[in-house]
Amino acid sequence: MNTLTVAELKRRGMAAIEDGLRRGPVHIVKRNRPAAVVLSEDDYLRLAQGKAPAPIGLTAIQWLLSQAATGKRSKAKIDADLNAERNW
Repeated sequence: MNTLTVAELKRRGMAAIEDGLRRGPVHIVKRNRPAAVVLSEDDYLRLAQGKAPAPIGLTAIQWLLSQAATGKRSKAKIDADLNAERNW
């Protein structure tokens, strides 16, 4: 987890947050307990629009496979449609 202590935040200020955001959301820890999470503007906008944040460190295929299915066709229907297109 990408963490930053309050002491480090006080010492380094915004530079500590900017460094942490390069690795994803920054979890702020106060007295050894989670206190807050700082997100990049892009991650915040995705969440505000009801979209999941972009995973960090995943390949494109891993990201695609992690997405929820939105289609309504079954595999059999897709296969039948593809066969029909190939045989025209």
